[in-house]
Amino acid sequence: MKRMRNGMLLFLIGSSGYSLIEVLWRKYTHWTMALTGGVCFVVLHGIFRRCRPLWKKCVYGAASITGVEFTVGCVVNRLLGWNVWDYSHMSGNLLGQVCPLYTFLWSLLCIPVSGLSRLLDRHLLTDKS
Repeated sequence: MKRMRNGMLLFLIGSSGYSLIEVLWRKYTHWTMALTGGVCFVVLHGIFRRCRPLWKKCVYGAASITGVEFTVGCVVNRLLGWNVWDYSHMSGNLLGQVCPLYTFLWSLLCIPVSGLSRLLDRHLLTDKS
């Protein structure tokens, strides 16, 4: 039960945070991005708990986020045709869903997210009984 509660809490934090970043960056977001953010933060938290060096957290985190974004993009944008985003104008893009620039930016974002994940682990997700 505790594991599910922690997972839901991580999902809600990731969902809210990702949506906030989208609104600050693009001035709008889409509900699918909230779901994507929740999934990403749960995945990142798992990576960050197992991985020590910060550079590895950044590399694995950026690869994970990019993978999730690519998967969601292929479903939401290409299969369903919702056109939530289109990176086809960006250099090095893959099917217009992801690009190297955003992968790099995700790696930088993993620095503070790693700290947040550690704080949550220490203060909110621990069993204090």
